[in-house]
Amino acid sequence: MKKFNVGIVGLSRGRGFVSLFEAHPDVSVKAVCDIDEDKLSTVGDAFNLPDKARFTKFDDFINADIDIVMIATPIPFHTEQTIKSLEAGKHVLCEQTVAYTVEECQMVVDAVKRTGKKYMMAENYCYFHYIREWKKIVEAGKIGEILYAEGEYIHEIVNLLVDKATGKFYWRHNRPPIWYCAHTLGPLLMLMNDRIVKACGLTTGFRSYPEYKDHPGFLDFEVGLFKTEKGSVVKILRSQVPACPHFVWYCLYGTNGHLENKRVKGEGFIYVKGQTPEDGEVFTSSIVDPNAPPEAKKGGHGTSEYYMIRDFLSSIENNTNPPIDVFRATEWTIPGIIAHKSAMKDGQWLDVPILG
Repeated sequence: MKKFNVGIVGLSRGRGFVSLFEAHPDVSVKAVCDIDEDKLSTVGDAFNLPDKARFTKFDDFINADIDIVMIATPIPFHTEQTIKSLEAGKHVLCEQTVAYTVEECQMVVDAVKRTGKKYMMAENYCYFHYIREWKKIVEAGKIGEILYAEGEYIHEIVNLLVDKATGKFYWRHNRPPIWYCAHTLGPLLMLMNDRIVKACGLTTGFRSYPEYKDHPGFLDFEVGLFKTEKGSVVKILRSQVPACPHFVWYCLYGTNGHLENKRVKGEGFIYVKGQTPEDGEVFTSSIVDPNAPPEAKKGGHGTSEYYMIRDFLSSIENNTNPPIDVFRATEWTIPGIIAHKSAMKDGQWLDVPILG
């Protein structure tokens, strides 16, 4: 594999990626960018980057001697920064989601097609170790055709929505919970090898934080119900303000069995007709691959980001489509946008556009 020069923008989320890229034998981190000079200094010093490799202006950063841009900035910047990076001749690995509107998603698709550069959405939950193991189970046909699936991503981040002491709102305050849907839809749709064609959504309103009812990030819960191209049904639940611990849960029902990660941390559950006990089997379920090399644990989210980066680099080296290319990325982004639109229309079923 050739040596790739990488630049990373957004060093709050991106610092872990600096560690992972630096640990990769075929990658050299050549530039970092952030508007916060303290973060820039801290990360630059930690990885011995010269001053000329540290940027506060994105337009200067993308003209650095880099082949790949890792975008780890807030989602409102994803569209502009992705398009500028592609047009500057860089491949792009961008945090989820693609954008906040269907129109912006189409702009990214058009830029990828126009430039011919690789784009991959960095949906790391698809690379959790147990999801990768589930993929083998599903592809082996053990649970049959998947008819119904559910996902929940519950994560209380009120402190990332507002500073209660000062009243200052942060960028996520304007993000309805279900817009941030790829952590739930991504793994499910990947396992199902399917895509969404219709969506409806419902919300419980602002009963937890009525004082912030003009800020959609504070919606209590949003539920999305989706019909897929193959005729299956998917339901997801999202909240950013719940009175409960952070957890992620997935569940698949097939024609021949059932698969889920139990709400007890570290446990999974499987039932296969005629193969498992009548009440199923519990097994260890971890986001960490115990057989991964030591450098795989240098980032966050277990070993998921190590494998994600490996696949992205391989797609560039071999000139193949990244596993989560721009089309799949929009298919995992747009349903959340449409589900929120439906929720604002009291659950009306709406078509989900598929971009080309």
